[in-house]
Formats: sequence, structure tokens, C-alpha cells
Amino acid sequence: MTDSSANTTVWDTKTQQFHGGQDWKFLHNFVEDFSVTTNWLGTPVKALKAARDAIDTCHHYPPADQEPAKSSLAAWIWPEQWKANKDRLLLGNGASELIDLVIRSAPTGSWKAGPWDVQYKEYQRSAETNGRNVLSPKSDDKADAWILNHVQDNGVVVIDESMQIWVGPDFRQDSMTAQAEFMEKTFRERNISIYVIHSWTKIWSCTGLRLGSIVCPTVTHCTKLKRIQVPWSVNSPALAFLDEVVRDTEYLEETWKLTSIYRAQLIERLQSLANGRPWEFFGKPYLSWVWIDLKDTETAEKAIAWAKEAGVPIRSGEPGYHRPTFVRIAVREPKKTDVLLAAWKNL
Repeated sequence: MTDSSANTTVWDTKTQQFHGGQDWKFLHNFVEDFSVTTNWLGTPVKALKAARDAIDTCHHYPPADQEPAKSSLAAWIWPEQWKANKDRLLLGNGASELIDLVIRSAPTGSWKAGPWDVQYKEYQRSAETNGRNVLSPKSDDKADAWILNHVQDNGVVVIDESMQIWVGPDFRQDSMTAQAEFMEKTFRERNISIYVIHSWTKIWSCTGLRLGSIVCPTVTHCTKLKRIQVPWSVNSPALAFLDEVVRDTEYLEETWKLTSIYRAQLIERLQSLANGRPWEFFGKPYLSWVWIDLKDTETAEKAIAWAKEAGVPIRSGEPGYHRPTFVRIAVREPKKTDVLLAAWKNL
């Protein structure tokens, strides 16, 4: 049977931050999870096999230096300069662990999201848990987390590029990871520490493996994070997966080729479904998700309930984001999107 209370029973709402991706196992007729922003292609086959094979070594500890996976990822991020940058890179148990490490290690002070107030809520949760004063994203106050004109000297900036890989083949040039000189200069001249975080579980559709990384402004910063990181926080199957997946160029080429097409088709079909109603759609054309403002709470609640009944759960904008008229849906291949839109035909 469908457990409509799954969201409230799985999460300890007093201590945990709500996140999508929990409903699917409670649905007897599950088809696809539209509540998470993972790659529509599914998990890369070769990397999945590498992770499975690594189970055979589960009677051994994972490598304490995270090698060779860390070097493989470094060579993928910086093909020409990976050896010079490798020691500024640290792997973690998803981006969430690394977010918490940075916020715990940063100097005492306030925290501010920006420039959007709707962002990955683990940042705010960690800030609150560590006793930081949370500023409004729309306030003019400077926080200990922004860049140049928006950051206090001695502050800390965390740039989340977890969805940035979807930009396309030129993602490296578009990334802050290519700005090592700027990061070093900003730290040297104003003592502002800039970190770049990636959650690799979305682009490579492996959320259950928990894979994240952080690029630190200097090697010293990385060493500081290592001191407070739990040992072996990345397990052997996850490390094996990462070591293999960075070699799968065909997977990314297919992602870049079709995601924007599927997304454009999805929005076109949603506009037709809206039938003149003023629904609004948010997100860049290359991204793996669409936020939709359905303009009233009742319609949003119906969209959520009907999707779940059809075995295609979506993300509500209410828990965590406090957007009761919004829903978020993942970009998926058309035949699975058909199921969701059929459920919404009377919306």
C-alpha cells in the first residue's frame, strides 16, 4: 500500500532536514522518482560494476588517503594541473559532510545564503546546529560567507557547484575550480577562504553511495578539514565507483546531448497542461530539474498526491523551502514523464 505518511515517518523533523528521495520504497506501484535531481540516464554501468566488485574487499578498511580515487577525480577536474591541485582536494560522505566540516571549522560569526534564499538546506541546518546567526539572504548585512564586495575580511565562502557539471563540455572553464590564482589571492590579501563543493551523486545518479568533494583555497585549509573529518568516511564501493566513473566520457556526452532537450520538451508539455493558467517555471535550460509555481496551494497539494498515487513522487516546495505553491520535478526520459503527466491530466 501507498504510505502517505512516509515523509513524516522517515524524517526526524526535530533534528533532521527534510530531503526528497524517501517515498519511492513505500510505493507498491513505483515507476520513477521525480523528487530527486539525479541524472535521467541512471547509474553508469561500468562504475556500478566497480562498486559491486569492491564489496568483495569489505573485510578491509578503505584507503585512508582516499587513493586512487582522489587522484582520478583531480585529474578529471584539472586535466593539465591535477598534481599541483590534488592536495587541495578532499573527498567526503556526500556534500553534506563537507558542508558541515567547513561550517564547523570557519571562524565564529554569521551565515548567509545567497543570492537565493531557496538553496540546499543542509547549509542552513549546519549553521544553526553550530550556533551561527542566520542572516536573511535579502538583507544588506555582510556575512562571513560571500565574495569580495559581499564578504567581510577573514570570512569564508562556500560555492556549491553540484549542478554546475550540467553546463556542458566546457564546465571546467566555467567552474571556480579553474580560478586557483583568484582563490589564493583573495585569501592572501583579505584572508577570505573560498571553498568549492561538489555532490557527485546527482550527475552520476549514485545518491545511495554518498560521494562528495571539496576544493580548498590552500593545502593548509584541506589539512584543517582532515583533522576534524571522521576517518574512512568514504567507503570502498564509493571510492571504486568514483575511480571508474570519471573515465566514462560517453555517459557525460549523452547527458549534455539530451538533458536540455528533454527539459525543453517537459516544459512545453507542462505549458500545454496549464492551459493558459499562469504557472511559472524556474531553472536553467541545461539543468536536471524544473521548479514550478502552480500559484495556489490546493493545486500543488493535488499535484503531489496524484504523482505519488501514480508511483512517480515529486518534491513539494513546502517542507524546508516554505513554498507551498511550488513543486519540483526531475527531468526524466519521455516514457517515464508520460506517467507523471497522465496523473496530472485533470490538474
